[in-house]
Amino acid sequence: MLETLVAFVGAAVLIAMAPGPSTVVIMRQSMRSGRRGGLATVLGNEAGVLVWGVAAAVGLSALLAASQLAYDGLRVVGAVVLVWFGVRALWHARRGGPAAVEPVERGGGGLSWWRCFRLGLVTNFANPKAGVFAVSFLPQFVPAGWPVPVVLVVLAVLWALIDLAWYTVVVWMVGAARRLLGRAGVRRRLEQVSGVVLVALGVRLAAEAR
Repeated sequence: MLETLVAFVGAAVLIAMAPGPSTVVIMRQSMRSGRRGGLATVLGNEAGVLVWGVAAAVGLSALLAASQLAYDGLRVVGAVVLVWFGVRALWHARRGGPAAVEPVERGGGGLSWWRCFRLGLVTNFANPKAGVFAVSFLPQFVPAGWPVPVVLVVLAVLWALIDLAWYTVVVWMVGAARRLLGRAGVRRRLEQVSGVVLVALGVRLAAEAR
């Protein structure tokens, strides 16, 4: 069991560090809304990880992996969401200036925190590969003779905690450089880059075949 756990942790760390839509969105929100908004986005993303893990435990992710129609439907919806996020980022870059700052950055209330959380959750759900990955990756680390659903949930929690640790570092690093990133010209360029990346990820997701 210990060897299996070590192997799982190593694999989960590498997966967490691999850049993807969640990384782009978390970095962008950390830049625009500060560490509080960035951490809220991270928590939303990890809530999505937990949902996919529980879905794998009850077999829902297996349905997604087996059904081409379900996968394609979620893939198209996810692509639209990513493109929409990208277009919004490009629009903010075009507007520039203080208008691109989230209310939470000015000391706003819980609504902005919830919006950041929701953004992280939606970004995670927008990627159907997360569900297929959960059902294909997690079961590999279930020891023989152990209750599969219980172990899958435990592994999903551990996976989310590892993700949380990595993205917390990312949020902290962006926060440390925020004085530089907060300059109008730099902010505009970063919004443009993140917008183009998100649109490209959405287009690629829409065009790819499983």
